[in-house]
Amino acid sequence: LIYSRFWTKVMRDLGLITNDEPTARLFTQGMVIKDGAKMSKSKGNVISADQMVDRYGADTGRVFELFAAPPEKDLDWTDTGAEGAYRFIGRVYRLITRNAERIGQPGEQTGADRKVLRKLHQTIRKITEDFESRWHFNTSIAAFMELVNGIYANETALSGPAMKEAFEKLVLLLAPFTPYICE
Repeated sequence: LIYSRFWTKVMRDLGLITNDEPTARLFTQGMVIKDGAKMSKSKGNVISADQMVDRYGADTGRVFELFAAPPEKDLDWTDTGAEGAYRFIGRVYRLITRNAERIGQPGEQTGADRKVLRKLHQTIRKITEDFESRWHFNTSIAAFMELVNGIYANETALSGPAMKEAFEKLVLLLAPFTPYICE
């Protein structure tokens, strides 16, 4: 924080920014709890980030931490929660790769298209609200899950253009949460 304040003041003095502090609003997250106790090295109940990345990938850690609890609450770490986030990311990946050849193929708009695109636009609105004001990204991820469920339910009936729009927007929306898989 001291380092950030130093560079913030340098950038302010150069006229690059107008604020005096590194952030406009400081936000601290709750504690991470495992097996009923606060995670700490001295208690030996720490989950190594390297272990998480090796086992599930970096995107899984992000999705699990953001989905498990609102940011101001304590997060109760569970391996099953991390596995669930991993399964969700894998489900999105399989959905898109399985339909790669159908994306953008010509087709008439169907009732399934309207249903999925409506859900897509509701998801965009929800995530925009979460980013702009609430910072409750757990509800953003829940909205992603609902959207993916809706796409799965209508997968075979979707036209190529609707599938293209849904998948492109899904990947763009997911990118801040899962940058590696979205790339």
